[in-house]
Order: sequence, then C-alpha cells, then structure tokens
Amino acid sequence: MLPVFYIAAAVAVIATILAVTRLSAVHGLLYLVVSLLALAVVFYLLGAPFVAALEIIIYAGAIVVLFVFVVMLLNQGLQTIEIEKRWLTPRIWLGPAILAFILAAEFAWTISTATGFHAGTAIVNSQQVGLALYGPYLIGVELASFLLMAGLVGAFHLGRRIAQKEETTHGTGSDELRIDSGGDLIRAGADRDSRAT
Repeated sequence: MLPVFYIAAAVAVIATILAVTRLSAVHGLLYLVVSLLALAVVFYLLGAPFVAALEIIIYAGAIVVLFVFVVMLLNQGLQTIEIEKRWLTPRIWLGPAILAFILAAEFAWTISTATGFHAGTAIVNSQQVGLALYGPYLIGVELASFLLMAGLVGAFHLGRRIAQKEETTHGTGSDELRIDSGGDLIRAGADRDSRAT
C-alpha cells in the first residue's frame, strides 16, 4: 500500500501546482478537483475513511461548485463565453483526465484488496470527527464558515452590475446654466447702455 500512498501524494502535489499556475480559473478548478480527490485517497490510506468521504462530498463537491458559481458570477458577458469556448478544447481535459485515471485505478485496486495502509493505531470514525468539530474546534469551524460567507458576499458584489444612467453635468457658472436651460447669454443690464443712448 505504500506505493499507492506515494502515487496519490504525487498526484495531489502535481495537481495542486497545476491548479495554482493555470491562467484560466476554469482550468485551475479542474486541477483543484483532481487534487482534492487525491487527498481523499491519501486520507483513506491513512485510516480515515470518513474524512476521505467528507473530502469528496464537501470539498470536491460543494466547495468546488461554489467556486464555479463565483467564476460564473465574475465572468459575465458574451465575450467571455466565446473565450471559454476556445479555452475548453479536448486537449485541455487531457491533464486532469490522466491524473484522475491514475487516482481511479489506484482507488479501485485499494478497494479490491480491502486492506488499508494505516499509519495510525486507530481508524477515525464519524463520532470522533463530530466530537472534535463540535468540541475544541468549534470556534475554528465557525470562523471558517464566516470566511466562506464573506467570500460569497464579496464575489456577489464584484460580479454585480450596477445600471448606470447617463447624466449631464452642469457647470457652476450662471452662463453655463443658462445655456443648458435654453436661455440666452445676454447679461442682465447689458442692454441698459444701448437704451440710455
């Protein structure tokens, strides 16, 4: 089981590096999913199957879907849709597909042999995770939820388009105000000299 552990760890490291170095957010998310799946395999091999399941369900599922929604909120417009269509070629899927195939093959082999590589002395079950999350780590869990909510609100405000109405600005001088209102430029009292003569 030790080679499987090292292969999963190598896939996690490679996918994480590729997720950080991609210029497109969609490509980065694809590699992030592969990295999270590789971490789930590592957790399973270390004797924490419940944490591995949480890694797949919560992080590779819910959190990455949240990231996809944020990307969709920030990339608005027809021009970005055309750019994404050009980016999502079959060649782009090759890297994540190879890494995911390696993970799927080693995960299938691990399940078929039904023995785990347990580095610790005991298997972590759901009761221990629940006691830890709602016991000494309760404040950390709540702070993480506040950070996720702040990120979601920030993404909403960044992606929101405010409808702007064009307004004409008027000058502060009285001549400019008369021109804007349709009045003439004759100053008050300018015709007194001509009437007096």
